[in-house]
Amino acid sequence: MGENALGAFLRSRREAVSPGQVGLPTGPRRRTPGLRRAELATIAGVSVDYLTRLEQGRDRHPSSAVLAALADALRLSADERIRLRDLAKAASGVGALCPGVLPPERQVRPAMRTLIDRMDLTPAALVNRLGETIAYTSAYERLAGPIGLLDGRPSSRVRFVFTDERARTAYPDWDRVADEEVARLKAGSSLDDPHLSHLVDELSIVAGTAFADRWHAPPDLPHRTGAVRLIHPEVGEVRLAYETLDAEGQQLVAYLPADEAASAALDRLNGRHPGSLRAVRG
Repeated sequence: MGENALGAFLRSRREAVSPGQVGLPTGPRRRTPGLRRAELATIAGVSVDYLTRLEQGRDRHPSSAVLAALADALRLSADERIRLRDLAKAASGVGALCPGVLPPERQVRPAMRTLIDRMDLTPAALVNRLGETIAYTSAYERLAGPIGLLDGRPSSRVRFVFTDERARTAYPDWDRVADEEVARLKAGSSLDDPHLSHLVDELSIVAGTAFADRWHAPPDLPHRTGAVRLIHPEVGEVRLAYETLDAEGQQLVAYLPADEAASAALDRLNGRHPGSLRAVRG
């Protein structure tokens, strides 16, 4: 990687965006391909001097907010946003996370593993404080796998909601689900947790304002119980009631059919006779 890979990437993306793509007038005498620095700086809300220093490699520590603003202004794709984040980390020399706070728990205790195994017909998932799914029942795999919720190593519920284009199809009430995921993140970790800060920086860049605006909004407590609608590619819309149980830095989230239609849908996914998993009443 070159000494100024971040600056080269920003410059190449700036030159690849036409004025018309960002609502600026086009003219026959433009000598600069794509956007001028001043134009990009105005759209992103940064100074021309600062953008120049970034492109020339004289500033190697842009904040996540600046990177997110540039990514939005440049109309970067999800893959390009990830590339921008990685180049910014490399340019700043950031390596391992600062010590002092234990990493999110990714081990499953034997008793919890036994409990999950005995819940086989119930969609249930064990998640840690960063929203990573670290264990789940086979019924949850049949429900969540085809949607894309289990993609990634480790799979991450919050990353799926904010960075996977399939999420807005999977969740008809995407805005409410997104609000809830941010509330869970805030409630699960202290704000000085470096592991949380790392994830927040990543999502602020990759997801842009959809995540950043929610993160900077006044905090709200997550709901420990409620209902959520999912669109499953095999059985269509499923309305699920959920319950959340705390488990020492982890949470076990169990899903039950909220109506008879969801009960029948889950029975079909599990290959069971109708009525095996009864709908929640009341």
